[in-house]
Amino acid sequence: MIDARDRQLLEHIQFGLPICASPYAEIGRLCDMPEAEVIERLTRLKQQGLIKRMGVIVKHRQLGYRANAMIVWNVPDSLVKQLGGHISRFSFVTLCYQRPRQPEWPYNLYCMIHGKDRATVLAQLEQLVDACGLNGFDKEALFSLRCFKQRGAIYQNPTPALADG
Repeated sequence: MIDARDRQLLEHIQFGLPICASPYAEIGRLCDMPEAEVIERLTRLKQQGLIKRMGVIVKHRQLGYRANAMIVWNVPDSLVKQLGGHISRFSFVTLCYQRPRQPEWPYNLYCMIHGKDRATVLAQLEQLVDACGLNGFDKEALFSLRCFKQRGAIYQNPTPALADG
């Protein structure tokens, strides 16, 4: 069960953590609670499943990464964990996860590569194929055609001051 303090905390984090050396302390200052309480409450909310995950949204286009490809693989289900572990060790892979196959979509292993240009992404893909022994598996490189709005979960209606900042 969440209380008014949890709701206040969720309202303050839903648009992202402050960019500073101590973001939880800054959130605590805004919510009038110590940093340790902010961390404890967020931990509890995550354990209860009310917060699914907290992560970073990197606005890669603003950093000059214009070629972005989701690589989808059709690998045996028994090898997904092993191959995903190998793939995710590469610094240029920003996401790596499994999804169930669909009747019209046979792919079950996904990874994202962000690059400055298409040739770089394709060279990195070939590096993955060679290093991870993926030559015999079907794959597709799905390059982004446009950028969608990136944001985290919205938990409740924000106060006007928070939505603007």
